[in-house]
Amino acid sequence: MKYLHTMVRVKDLDASMAFFHLLGLEETRRIENDKARFSLVFMAPPGQPECPVELTYNWDGDEGLPSDSRHFGHLAYECDNIYDLCAHLQANGVTINRPPRDGHMAFVRSPDNVSIELLQKGERLAPAEPWASMENTGHW
Repeated sequence: MKYLHTMVRVKDLDASMAFFHLLGLEETRRIENDKARFSLVFMAPPGQPECPVELTYNWDGDEGLPSDSRHFGHLAYECDNIYDLCAHLQANGVTINRPPRDGHMAFVRSPDNVSIELLQKGERLAPAEPWASMENTGHW
């Protein structure tokens, strides 16, 4: 068995790609299917093309999106500095649903309500503001 990718359906391809770009992912492959009217965009961390998320976009729309999408769990990414990444995401309008109060773990959601877990690489960071006292927002 070999891990291939995680697929999520997206309602707004540009908004979803921009979100994953904020996380540091880059487009590694794209498939446009004119006959079936969909696009598949694969995005992965730099240097890790074997770990993509597949964004599936139906050109004619998908009225079921965005739904809660919690049925598949979440995507998880390790980051070098969880505080810096959360500050970057927040400065770009992303809600931090579960702040990294413990210096180790945070959760955010994509524009399509996909839950994203962020984990600090290595040892957890010392508690720091504004994260240490920040309450949860919504759910993840």
